[in-house]
Amino acid sequence: MFSEGIFTLLIGVVSSWQVIAITIALLIYLNIVFYVSRAYHRPREKKVRIKKKKKAEEIPAAPKEGESSNDELGLEEE
Repeated sequence: MFSEGIFTLLIGVVSSWQVIAITIALLIYLNIVFYVSRAYHRPREKKVRIKKKKKAEEIPAAPKEGESSNDELGLEEE
């Protein structure tokens, strides 16, 4: 099917220094890429659990007349 000339040409192309150099360069590049992809891990996302409130939060009542919020907190005005 193939003649002797094609086989010698194919052997000459595969054994040329340019093809060997590019093949080695690609192997080194792929080795680096696979090493980095193995070494890098994305940080895991923490699942946030929402706790259900058993009792509704009470809204603080408005201060009565004559009282201020400072009285409730025990603060004195200067």
